[in-house]
Amino acid sequence: MEMFEFIRNLAQQHETVVPISVFVAILCLCLVIGHLLEENRWVNESITAILIGFIAGTVILFLNKGKSSHILRFSEELFFIYLLPPIIFNAGLQVKKKQFFQNFITIMLFGVIGVFISASIITAGSWWLFPKLGFVGLTARNYLAVGTIFSSTDTVCTLQVLHQDETPLLYSLVFGEGVVNDATSVVLFNAIQKIDVTRINGGTILQLIGDFFYLFSTSTALGVTFGLVTAYSLKTLYFGRHSTVRELAIMVLMAYLSYMLAELLDLSGILTVFFCGILMSHYAWYNVTESSRITTSHTFAMMSFIAETFIFLYVGMDALDMEKWKMTRLSFGTLMSSFGTIILLILLGRAAFVFPLSAFSNYMNRRPERSSSLTFKHQVVIWWAGLMRGAVSIALAFKQFTYSGVTWDPVNAAMITNTIIVVLFSTLVFGFLTKPLIYYLLPHRVIDKSDSSLESKSPKEEMTLPLLSFEASASTNILRAKDSLSMLIERPVYTVHFYWRKFDDKYMRPIFGGPLSSPPEC
Repeated sequence: MEMFEFIRNLAQQHETVVPISVFVAILCLCLVIGHLLEENRWVNESITAILIGFIAGTVILFLNKGKSSHILRFSEELFFIYLLPPIIFNAGLQVKKKQFFQNFITIMLFGVIGVFISASIITAGSWWLFPKLGFVGLTARNYLAVGTIFSSTDTVCTLQVLHQDETPLLYSLVFGEGVVNDATSVVLFNAIQKIDVTRINGGTILQLIGDFFYLFSTSTALGVTFGLVTAYSLKTLYFGRHSTVRELAIMVLMAYLSYMLAELLDLSGILTVFFCGILMSHYAWYNVTESSRITTSHTFAMMSFIAETFIFLYVGMDALDMEKWKMTRLSFGTLMSSFGTIILLILLGRAAFVFPLSAFSNYMNRRPERSSSLTFKHQVVIWWAGLMRGAVSIALAFKQFTYSGVTWDPVNAAMITNTIIVVLFSTLVFGFLTKPLIYYLLPHRVIDKSDSSLESKSPKEEMTLPLLSFEASASTNILRAKDSLSMLIERPVYTVHFYWRKFDDKYMRPIFGGPLSSPPEC
Protein backbone atom coordinates (compact mmCIF):
# COMPACT_ATOMS: atom_id res chain seq x y z
CA MET A 1 0.00 0.00 0.00
CA GLU A 2 2.95 2.34 0.58
CA MET A 3 3.80 1.97 -3.09
CA PHE A 4 0.30 3.02 -4.07
CA GLU A 5 0.44 6.03 -1.73
CA PHE A 6 3.79 7.07 -3.23
CA ILE A 7 2.34 6.89 -6.76
CA ARG A 8 -0.75 8.86 -5.71
CA ASN A 9 1.37 11.60 -4.08
CA LEU A 10 3.65 11.77 -7.11
CA ALA A 11 0.63 12.16 -9.40
CA GLN A 12 -0.71 15.01 -7.26
CA GLN A 13 2.63 16.84 -7.36
CA HIS A 14 2.99 16.48 -11.15
CA GLU A 15 -0.59 16.50 -12.43
CA THR A 16 0.37 16.81 -16.11
CA VAL A 17 3.70 14.99 -16.43
CA VAL A 18 2.81 11.78 -14.61
CA PRO A 19 -0.38 10.91 -16.61
CA ILE A 20 1.40 11.51 -19.92
CA SER A 21 4.41 9.46 -18.79
CA VAL A 22 2.21 6.57 -17.68
CA PHE A 23 0.23 6.62 -20.93
CA VAL A 24 3.44 6.65 -23.02
CA ALA A 25 4.77 3.72 -20.98
CA ILE A 26 1.55 1.77 -21.61
CA LEU A 27 1.80 2.68 -25.29
CA CYS A 28 5.34 1.25 -25.43
CA LEU A 29 4.15 -1.91 -23.67
CA CYS A 30 1.34 -2.22 -26.22
CA LEU A 31 3.81 -1.98 -29.12
CA VAL A 32 6.03 -4.70 -27.64
CA ILE A 33 3.15 -7.09 -26.93
CA GLY A 34 1.65 -6.39 -30.36
CA HIS A 35 4.98 -7.34 -31.95
CA LEU A 36 5.14 -10.60 -29.97
CA LEU A 37 1.57 -11.51 -31.00
CA GLU A 38 1.99 -10.47 -34.65
CA GLU A 39 1.78 -14.03 -35.97
CA ASN A 40 -1.18 -14.96 -33.78
CA ARG A 41 -4.13 -16.34 -35.73
CA TRP A 42 -6.80 -14.57 -33.69
CA VAL A 43 -5.29 -11.35 -32.32
CA ASN A 44 -4.27 -8.22 -34.21
CA GLU A 45 -2.82 -4.90 -33.05
CA SER A 46 -6.21 -3.19 -32.61
CA ILE A 47 -7.46 -5.96 -30.32
CA THR A 48 -4.16 -5.99 -28.42
CA ALA A 49 -4.39 -2.23 -27.79
CA ILE A 50 -7.99 -2.48 -26.57
CA LEU A 51 -7.24 -5.37 -24.21
CA ILE A 52 -4.17 -3.67 -22.76
CA GLY A 53 -6.18 -0.45 -22.38
CA PHE A 54 -8.90 -2.41 -20.55
CA ILE A 55 -6.36 -3.98 -18.18
CA ALA A 56 -4.65 -0.64 -17.58
CA GLY A 57 -8.04 0.99 -16.95
CA THR A 58 -8.85 -1.70 -14.37
CA VAL A 59 -5.59 -1.04 -12.50
CA ILE A 60 -6.12 2.74 -12.59
CA LEU A 61 -9.70 2.31 -11.40
CA PHE A 62 -8.43 0.25 -8.47
CA LEU A 63 -5.78 2.83 -7.58
CA ASN A 64 -8.38 5.62 -7.74
CA LYS A 65 -10.76 3.64 -5.53
CA GLY A 66 -13.39 3.30 -8.26
CA LYS A 67 -13.53 6.98 -9.19
CA SER A 68 -12.03 6.97 -12.69
CA SER A 69 -10.23 4.70 -15.16
CA HIS A 70 -8.71 7.59 -17.14
CA ILE A 71 -5.17 8.86 -17.33
CA LEU A 72 -6.03 11.46 -19.95
CA ARG A 73 -9.38 13.03 -20.77
CA PHE A 74 -10.49 12.42 -24.36
CA SER A 75 -11.38 15.46 -26.43
CA GLU A 76 -12.72 15.46 -29.96
CA GLU A 77 -10.30 18.32 -30.65
CA LEU A 78 -7.38 16.08 -29.66
CA PHE A 79 -8.61 13.48 -32.12
CA PHE A 80 -9.49 15.72 -35.06
CA ILE A 81 -6.50 18.08 -34.79
CA TYR A 82 -3.62 15.86 -33.65
CA LEU A 83 -4.42 12.17 -34.13
CA LEU A 84 -6.47 11.97 -37.34
CA PRO A 85 -4.35 14.05 -39.81
CA PRO A 86 -1.26 11.75 -39.80
CA ILE A 87 -3.47 8.65 -40.16
CA ILE A 88 -5.32 9.98 -43.21
CA PHE A 89 -2.31 11.64 -44.84
CA ASN A 90 -0.32 8.42 -44.52
CA ALA A 91 -3.21 6.57 -46.18
CA GLY A 92 -3.08 8.96 -49.13
CA LEU A 93 0.70 8.83 -49.31
CA GLN A 94 0.91 5.02 -49.23
CA VAL A 95 -2.11 4.21 -51.42
CA LYS A 96 -1.44 2.13 -54.54
CA LYS A 97 -2.64 4.75 -56.97
CA LYS A 98 -2.96 2.50 -60.02
CA GLN A 99 -5.29 0.12 -58.19
CA PHE A 100 -7.08 2.96 -56.41
CA PHE A 101 -7.95 4.91 -59.57
CA GLN A 102 -8.68 1.82 -61.69
CA ASN A 103 -11.26 0.91 -59.03
CA PHE A 104 -12.20 4.52 -58.26
CA ILE A 105 -15.87 4.20 -59.26
CA THR A 106 -16.32 1.05 -57.17
CA ILE A 107 -14.59 2.67 -54.18
CA MET A 108 -16.78 5.76 -54.46
CA LEU A 109 -19.89 3.61 -54.76
CA PHE A 110 -19.04 1.81 -51.51
CA GLY A 111 -17.57 4.82 -49.72
CA VAL A 112 -20.18 7.46 -50.65
CA ILE A 113 -23.42 5.86 -51.85
CA GLY A 114 -22.91 3.06 -49.33
CA VAL A 115 -22.69 5.48 -46.43
CA PHE A 116 -25.95 7.16 -47.46
CA ILE A 117 -27.73 3.78 -47.66
CA SER A 118 -26.27 2.52 -44.38
CA ALA A 119 -26.95 5.80 -42.54
CA SER A 120 -30.55 5.84 -43.80
CA ILE A 121 -31.20 2.29 -42.56
CA ILE A 122 -29.54 2.87 -39.16
CA THR A 123 -31.34 6.20 -38.68
CA ALA A 124 -34.77 4.84 -39.65
CA GLY A 125 -34.29 1.63 -37.68
CA SER A 126 -33.13 3.32 -34.47
CA TRP A 127 -35.84 6.01 -34.76
CA TRP A 128 -38.46 3.27 -34.98
CA LEU A 129 -37.06 0.69 -32.52
CA PHE A 130 -35.46 2.71 -29.71
CA PRO A 131 -38.77 4.08 -28.30
CA LYS A 132 -40.24 0.56 -28.41
CA LEU A 133 -37.30 -0.62 -26.26
CA GLY A 134 -37.84 2.17 -23.72
CA PHE A 135 -34.94 4.33 -24.92
CA VAL A 136 -36.44 7.80 -25.38
CA GLY A 137 -35.14 11.37 -25.34
CA LEU A 138 -33.15 11.52 -28.57
CA THR A 139 -33.92 14.40 -30.94
CA ALA A 140 -34.32 14.18 -34.71
CA ARG A 141 -30.80 15.54 -35.17
CA ASN A 142 -29.48 12.93 -32.74
CA TYR A 143 -31.07 10.09 -34.74
CA LEU A 144 -29.58 11.46 -37.97
CA ALA A 145 -26.20 11.71 -36.25
CA VAL A 146 -26.51 8.13 -34.98
CA GLY A 147 -26.88 6.97 -38.58
CA THR A 148 -23.61 8.62 -39.60
CA ILE A 149 -21.75 7.64 -36.41
CA PHE A 150 -22.40 3.94 -36.91
CA SER A 151 -21.88 4.06 -40.68
CA SER A 152 -18.21 4.91 -40.21
CA THR A 153 -16.14 1.75 -40.57
CA ASP A 154 -12.74 0.68 -39.30
CA THR A 155 -11.05 -1.69 -41.77
CA VAL A 156 -7.70 -1.97 -39.96
CA CYS A 157 -8.35 -5.54 -38.77
CA THR A 158 -9.10 -6.77 -42.30
CA LEU A 159 -6.23 -4.87 -43.94
CA GLN A 160 -3.78 -6.49 -41.50
CA VAL A 161 -4.82 -9.90 -42.87
CA LEU A 162 -5.17 -9.18 -46.60
CA HIS A 163 -2.06 -9.19 -48.76
CA GLN A 164 -1.57 -6.50 -51.42
CA ASP A 165 0.46 -8.80 -53.68
CA GLU A 166 -1.95 -11.74 -53.53
CA THR A 167 -5.28 -9.90 -53.63
CA PRO A 168 -4.54 -6.40 -54.98
CA LEU A 169 -8.11 -5.79 -56.15
CA LEU A 170 -9.67 -6.74 -52.83
CA TYR A 171 -7.04 -4.89 -50.80
CA SER A 172 -7.51 -1.76 -52.92
CA LEU A 173 -11.30 -1.81 -52.48
CA VAL A 174 -11.21 -2.39 -48.71
CA PHE A 175 -8.46 0.19 -48.19
CA GLY A 176 -10.01 2.80 -50.48
CA GLU A 177 -13.50 2.35 -49.11
CA GLY A 178 -12.22 2.65 -45.55
CA VAL A 179 -10.70 6.09 -46.16
CA VAL A 180 -13.54 7.43 -48.33
CA ASN A 181 -16.09 6.02 -45.87
CA ASP A 182 -14.52 7.90 -42.94
CA ALA A 183 -14.39 11.11 -44.96
CA THR A 184 -17.98 10.73 -46.15
CA SER A 185 -19.22 10.01 -42.63
CA VAL A 186 -17.56 13.14 -41.26
CA VAL A 187 -18.80 15.30 -44.16
CA LEU A 188 -22.34 13.94 -43.79
CA PHE A 189 -22.16 14.45 -40.01
CA ASN A 190 -21.16 18.10 -40.52
CA ALA A 191 -23.90 18.58 -43.12
CA ILE A 192 -26.50 17.25 -40.66
CA GLN A 193 -25.48 19.90 -38.13
CA LYS A 194 -26.46 22.63 -40.62
CA ILE A 195 -29.96 21.51 -41.65
CA ASP A 196 -33.25 22.48 -40.03
CA VAL A 197 -34.49 19.26 -38.44
CA THR A 198 -37.76 20.76 -37.19
CA ARG A 199 -39.28 20.28 -40.66
CA ILE A 200 -37.86 17.24 -42.40
CA ASN A 201 -39.24 16.94 -45.94
CA GLY A 202 -38.06 16.55 -49.50
CA GLY A 203 -36.48 19.99 -49.46
CA THR A 204 -34.51 19.16 -46.33
CA ILE A 205 -33.17 15.98 -47.93
CA LEU A 206 -32.16 17.87 -51.07
CA GLN A 207 -30.44 20.49 -48.92
CA LEU A 208 -28.57 17.75 -47.05
CA ILE A 209 -27.42 16.15 -50.31
CA GLY A 210 -26.45 19.55 -51.74
CA ASP A 211 -24.45 20.48 -48.63
CA PHE A 212 -22.75 17.10 -48.73
CA PHE A 213 -21.62 17.36 -52.35
CA TYR A 214 -20.52 20.95 -51.81
CA LEU A 215 -18.34 19.94 -48.85
CA PHE A 216 -17.09 16.85 -50.69
CA SER A 217 -16.10 18.65 -53.89
CA THR A 218 -14.58 21.75 -52.27
CA SER A 219 -12.60 19.69 -49.76
CA THR A 220 -11.23 17.50 -52.56
CA ALA A 221 -10.34 20.55 -54.66
CA LEU A 222 -8.50 22.14 -51.73
CA GLY A 223 -6.46 18.97 -51.15
CA VAL A 224 -5.58 18.71 -54.84
CA THR A 225 -4.53 22.39 -54.87
CA PHE A 226 -2.22 21.98 -51.86
CA GLY A 227 -0.71 18.82 -53.34
CA LEU A 228 0.01 20.53 -56.67
CA VAL A 229 1.42 23.66 -55.02
CA THR A 230 3.74 21.54 -52.88
CA ALA A 231 4.90 19.50 -55.88
CA TYR A 232 5.54 22.61 -57.97
CA SER A 233 7.42 24.32 -55.13
CA LEU A 234 9.65 21.30 -54.55
CA LYS A 235 10.39 21.01 -58.27
CA THR A 236 11.18 24.66 -58.98
CA LEU A 237 12.99 25.54 -55.74
CA TYR A 238 14.80 22.19 -55.36
CA PHE A 239 15.11 22.21 -51.57
CA GLY A 240 17.13 18.99 -51.62
CA ARG A 241 20.30 20.61 -52.95
CA HIS A 242 20.76 22.22 -49.52
CA SER A 243 18.98 19.93 -47.09
CA THR A 244 16.65 16.95 -47.21
CA VAL A 245 15.28 18.15 -43.87
CA ARG A 246 13.67 21.10 -45.64
CA GLU A 247 12.01 18.76 -48.15
CA LEU A 248 10.53 16.69 -45.37
CA ALA A 249 9.50 19.80 -43.43
CA ILE A 250 7.71 21.42 -46.36
CA MET A 251 5.74 18.22 -47.09
CA VAL A 252 4.74 17.75 -43.44
CA LEU A 253 3.78 21.39 -42.90
CA MET A 254 1.86 21.75 -46.18
CA ALA A 255 -0.11 18.58 -45.44
CA TYR A 256 -1.00 19.78 -41.95
CA LEU A 257 -1.78 23.27 -43.24
CA SER A 258 -4.20 21.83 -45.81
CA TYR A 259 -6.04 19.95 -43.06
CA MET A 260 -6.24 22.94 -40.70
CA LEU A 261 -7.35 25.33 -43.46
CA ALA A 262 -10.12 22.91 -44.45
CA GLU A 263 -11.31 22.78 -40.84
CA LEU A 264 -11.18 26.59 -40.55
CA LEU A 265 -13.34 26.86 -43.70
CA ASP A 266 -15.82 24.31 -42.29
CA LEU A 267 -14.82 21.76 -44.94
CA SER A 268 -13.69 18.15 -44.51
CA GLY A 269 -10.09 18.02 -43.38
CA ILE A 270 -10.06 14.25 -43.93
CA LEU A 271 -10.81 14.52 -47.64
CA THR A 272 -8.46 17.46 -48.06
CA VAL A 273 -5.42 15.83 -46.45
CA PHE A 274 -6.14 12.46 -48.13
CA PHE A 275 -6.12 13.89 -51.65
CA CYS A 276 -3.20 16.13 -50.69
CA GLY A 277 -1.32 12.93 -49.80
CA ILE A 278 -2.26 11.28 -53.10
CA LEU A 279 -1.13 14.29 -55.14
CA MET A 280 2.13 14.55 -53.20
CA SER A 281 2.94 10.88 -53.74
CA HIS A 282 2.03 11.18 -57.44
CA TYR A 283 4.04 14.33 -58.23
CA ALA A 284 6.07 15.69 -55.28
CA TRP A 285 7.51 12.24 -54.58
CA TYR A 286 9.65 12.52 -57.73
CA ASN A 287 10.91 16.00 -56.87
CA VAL A 288 12.71 15.07 -53.65
CA THR A 289 15.87 13.11 -52.94
CA GLU A 290 15.85 9.38 -52.28
CA SER A 291 16.65 9.88 -48.60
CA SER A 292 13.68 12.26 -48.28
CA ARG A 293 11.36 9.68 -49.84
CA ILE A 294 12.43 6.99 -47.38
CA THR A 295 12.31 9.34 -44.39
CA THR A 296 8.88 10.74 -45.32
CA SER A 297 7.40 7.29 -45.85
CA HIS A 298 8.62 5.90 -42.53
CA THR A 299 7.89 9.06 -40.55
CA PHE A 300 4.22 9.21 -41.51
CA ALA A 301 3.80 5.44 -41.19
CA MET A 302 5.17 5.70 -37.63
CA MET A 303 2.97 8.67 -36.73
CA SER A 304 -0.11 6.92 -38.13
CA PHE A 305 0.66 3.71 -36.25
CA ILE A 306 1.14 5.49 -32.92
CA ALA A 307 -2.05 7.54 -33.38
CA GLU A 308 -4.14 4.45 -34.13
CA THR A 309 -2.69 2.56 -31.15
CA PHE A 310 -3.31 5.59 -28.92
CA ILE A 311 -6.97 5.68 -29.89
CA PHE A 312 -7.64 1.98 -29.28
CA LEU A 313 -5.81 2.14 -25.95
CA TYR A 314 -8.10 4.95 -24.87
CA VAL A 315 -11.20 3.04 -26.00
CA GLY A 316 -10.16 0.13 -23.78
CA MET A 317 -9.71 2.45 -20.80
CA ASP A 318 -12.93 4.35 -21.47
CA ALA A 319 -14.95 1.13 -21.23
CA LEU A 320 -14.51 1.37 -17.45
CA ASP A 321 -15.54 5.03 -17.13
CA MET A 322 -17.78 4.82 -14.06
CA GLU A 323 -19.09 8.36 -14.52
CA LYS A 324 -20.84 7.50 -17.80
CA TRP A 325 -22.14 4.16 -16.53
CA LYS A 326 -23.62 5.82 -13.43
CA MET A 327 -25.00 8.70 -15.49
CA THR A 328 -26.93 6.30 -17.74
CA ARG A 329 -30.37 5.79 -16.22
CA LEU A 330 -31.36 3.03 -18.61
CA SER A 331 -31.79 -0.43 -17.17
CA PHE A 332 -29.20 -3.04 -18.12
CA GLY A 333 -31.77 -4.82 -20.29
CA THR A 334 -32.71 -1.65 -22.19
CA LEU A 335 -29.05 -0.75 -22.69
CA MET A 336 -28.22 -4.21 -24.06
CA SER A 337 -31.34 -4.18 -26.26
CA SER A 338 -30.36 -0.85 -27.80
CA PHE A 339 -26.82 -2.14 -28.31
CA GLY A 340 -28.13 -5.30 -30.00
CA THR A 341 -30.40 -3.20 -32.20
CA ILE A 342 -27.46 -1.08 -33.37
CA ILE A 343 -25.39 -4.18 -34.20
CA LEU A 344 -28.31 -5.65 -36.16
CA LEU A 345 -28.83 -2.40 -38.07
CA ILE A 346 -25.11 -2.24 -38.86
CA LEU A 347 -25.26 -5.77 -40.31
CA LEU A 348 -28.36 -4.97 -42.37
CA GLY A 349 -27.14 -1.56 -43.49
CA ARG A 350 -23.84 -3.02 -44.64
CA ALA A 351 -25.46 -5.86 -46.58
CA ALA A 352 -28.02 -3.51 -48.15
CA PHE A 353 -25.38 -1.79 -50.26
CA VAL A 354 -22.38 -4.13 -50.55
CA PHE A 355 -24.07 -6.87 -52.57
CA PRO A 356 -26.22 -4.67 -54.88
CA LEU A 357 -23.41 -2.20 -55.52
CA SER A 358 -20.98 -5.07 -56.15
CA ALA A 359 -23.27 -6.35 -58.89
CA PHE A 360 -23.47 -2.85 -60.37
CA SER A 361 -19.69 -2.53 -60.17
CA ASN A 362 -19.24 -5.83 -62.00
CA TYR A 363 -21.44 -4.48 -64.77
CA MET A 364 -19.54 -1.19 -64.97
CA ASN A 365 -16.16 -2.94 -65.01
CA ARG A 366 -17.12 -5.65 -67.47
CA ARG A 367 -14.37 -6.88 -69.77
CA PRO A 368 -14.40 -9.51 -72.49
CA GLU A 369 -11.70 -11.59 -70.82
CA ARG A 370 -13.29 -11.86 -67.37
CA SER A 371 -16.81 -12.60 -66.33
CA SER A 372 -16.80 -10.97 -62.90
CA SER A 373 -14.74 -8.40 -61.04
CA LEU A 374 -15.98 -9.32 -57.58
CA THR A 375 -16.85 -12.90 -56.70
CA PHE A 376 -19.32 -13.72 -53.94
CA LYS A 377 -16.40 -14.53 -51.60
CA HIS A 378 -14.94 -11.11 -52.31
CA GLN A 379 -18.26 -9.49 -51.50
CA VAL A 380 -18.48 -11.37 -48.18
CA VAL A 381 -14.98 -10.15 -47.24
CA ILE A 382 -15.89 -6.56 -48.16
CA TRP A 383 -19.12 -6.83 -46.16
CA TRP A 384 -17.25 -8.25 -43.16
CA ALA A 385 -14.45 -5.67 -43.40
CA GLY A 386 -16.95 -2.86 -42.81
CA LEU A 387 -18.58 -4.33 -39.70
CA MET A 388 -15.92 -3.05 -37.27
CA ARG A 389 -16.36 0.39 -35.76
CA GLY A 390 -13.44 2.45 -34.51
CA ALA A 391 -11.88 5.83 -33.90
CA VAL A 392 -14.09 7.98 -36.14
CA SER A 393 -17.28 6.56 -34.58
CA ILE A 394 -15.92 7.34 -31.11
CA ALA A 395 -14.88 10.88 -32.10
CA LEU A 396 -18.21 11.70 -33.78
CA ALA A 397 -20.15 10.31 -30.80
CA PHE A 398 -18.14 12.47 -28.39
CA LYS A 399 -18.65 15.47 -30.68
CA GLN A 400 -22.43 14.94 -30.78
CA PHE A 401 -23.16 13.83 -27.22
CA THR A 402 -20.48 15.47 -25.02
CA TYR A 403 -18.79 18.79 -24.46
CA SER A 404 -14.98 18.35 -24.33
CA GLY A 405 -15.45 14.72 -23.35
CA VAL A 406 -17.92 15.42 -20.50
CA THR A 407 -21.70 15.03 -20.39
CA TRP A 408 -24.24 15.41 -17.61
CA ASP A 409 -27.24 14.33 -19.70
CA PRO A 410 -28.38 10.71 -19.06
CA VAL A 411 -29.53 10.23 -22.67
CA ASN A 412 -26.22 11.48 -24.06
CA ALA A 413 -24.32 9.33 -21.57
CA ALA A 414 -26.34 6.31 -22.74
CA MET A 415 -25.37 6.97 -26.36
CA ILE A 416 -21.69 7.35 -25.47
CA THR A 417 -21.88 4.09 -23.55
CA ASN A 418 -23.64 2.40 -26.47
CA THR A 419 -20.97 3.64 -28.89
CA ILE A 420 -18.14 2.32 -26.71
CA ILE A 421 -19.86 -1.06 -26.35
CA VAL A 422 -20.41 -1.29 -30.13
CA VAL A 423 -16.77 -0.40 -30.85
CA LEU A 424 -15.50 -2.90 -28.27
CA PHE A 425 -17.82 -5.69 -29.41
CA SER A 426 -17.26 -5.20 -33.13
CA THR A 427 -13.49 -4.86 -32.80
CA LEU A 428 -13.04 -7.78 -30.39
CA VAL A 429 -15.63 -10.26 -31.68
CA PHE A 430 -15.60 -9.46 -35.40
CA GLY A 431 -11.87 -8.73 -35.22
CA PHE A 432 -11.13 -12.11 -33.61
CA LEU A 433 -13.00 -13.88 -36.41
CA THR A 434 -11.48 -11.85 -39.27
CA LYS A 435 -8.30 -13.90 -39.80
CA PRO A 436 -10.01 -17.33 -39.76
CA LEU A 437 -12.79 -16.09 -42.05
CA ILE A 438 -10.42 -14.62 -44.64
CA TYR A 439 -8.09 -17.64 -44.54
CA TYR A 440 -11.15 -19.84 -45.13
CA LEU A 441 -12.60 -17.76 -47.97
CA LEU A 442 -9.26 -16.82 -49.55
CA PRO A 443 -6.65 -19.53 -48.87
CA HIS A 444 -3.19 -18.12 -48.24
CA ARG A 445 -0.74 -17.87 -51.15
CA VAL A 446 -3.44 -18.43 -53.75
CA ILE A 447 -3.24 -15.61 -56.28
CA ASP A 448 -6.60 -14.06 -57.05
CA LYS A 449 -7.44 -14.62 -60.70
CA SER A 450 -9.70 -11.61 -60.81
CA ASP A 451 -6.85 -9.45 -59.57
CA SER A 452 -4.25 -10.88 -61.93
CA SER A 453 -6.57 -10.23 -64.83
CA LEU A 454 -6.10 -6.55 -64.16
CA GLU A 455 -2.66 -6.85 -65.69
CA SER A 456 -3.82 -8.71 -68.77
CA LYS A 457 -4.70 -6.64 -71.75
CA SER A 458 -7.57 -6.92 -74.10
CA PRO A 459 -7.32 -5.89 -77.76
CA LYS A 460 -8.92 -2.56 -76.84
CA GLU A 461 -6.20 -1.85 -74.30
CA GLU A 462 -3.58 -2.10 -77.03
CA MET A 463 -5.15 0.89 -78.73
CA THR A 464 -3.19 4.11 -78.54
CA LEU A 465 -5.88 6.60 -79.38
CA PRO A 466 -4.38 10.10 -79.16
CA LEU A 467 -6.14 13.04 -77.59
CA LEU A 468 -8.02 15.38 -79.89
CA SER A 469 -5.56 17.66 -81.65
CA PHE A 470 -5.83 21.09 -83.23
CA GLU A 471 -3.26 19.97 -85.79
CA ALA A 472 -5.40 17.12 -87.13
CA SER A 473 -8.23 17.58 -89.60
CA ALA A 474 -11.84 17.86 -88.49
CA SER A 475 -12.72 14.46 -89.97
CA THR A 476 -9.84 12.83 -88.07
CA ASN A 477 -10.93 14.39 -84.79
CA ILE A 478 -14.53 13.26 -85.41
CA LEU A 479 -13.35 9.67 -85.93
CA ARG A 480 -11.28 9.85 -82.77
CA ALA A 481 -14.27 11.22 -80.83
CA LYS A 482 -16.48 8.38 -82.10
CA ASP A 483 -13.91 5.77 -81.10
CA SER A 484 -13.53 7.40 -77.69
CA LEU A 485 -17.30 7.54 -77.16
CA SER A 486 -17.68 3.87 -78.08
CA MET A 487 -14.92 2.97 -75.60
CA LEU A 488 -16.61 5.08 -72.90
CA ILE A 489 -19.97 3.35 -73.43
CA GLU A 490 -18.49 -0.15 -73.59
CA ARG A 491 -15.99 0.21 -70.75
CA PRO A 492 -16.41 3.49 -68.86
CA VAL A 493 -13.97 2.87 -66.01
CA TYR A 494 -11.07 1.82 -68.20
CA THR A 495 -11.68 4.60 -70.74
CA VAL A 496 -11.62 7.40 -68.14
CA HIS A 497 -8.43 5.98 -66.63
CA PHE A 498 -6.90 5.58 -70.11
CA TYR A 499 -7.43 9.20 -71.10
CA TRP A 500 -6.41 10.51 -67.68
CA ARG A 501 -3.03 8.77 -68.05
CA LYS A 502 -2.52 10.35 -71.47
CA PHE A 503 -3.45 13.80 -70.15
CA ASP A 504 -1.25 13.29 -67.07
CA ASP A 505 1.78 12.29 -69.13
CA LYS A 506 1.39 15.11 -71.65
CA TYR A 507 0.47 18.07 -69.46
CA MET A 508 0.68 17.43 -65.69
CA ARG A 509 3.94 15.55 -65.13
CA PRO A 510 6.14 18.00 -67.09
CA ILE A 511 4.92 20.82 -64.83
CA PHE A 512 4.53 19.18 -61.41
CA GLY A 513 7.02 16.30 -61.59
CA GLY A 514 7.15 12.60 -62.16
CA PRO A 515 8.32 10.30 -64.98
CA LEU A 516 6.98 11.29 -68.39
CA SER A 517 5.67 7.78 -69.08
CA SER A 518 3.43 6.11 -66.53
CA PRO A 519 5.29 3.40 -64.59
CA PRO A 520 3.61 0.13 -63.61
CA GLU A 521 2.55 1.63 -60.29
CA CYS A 522 1.55 5.07 -61.51
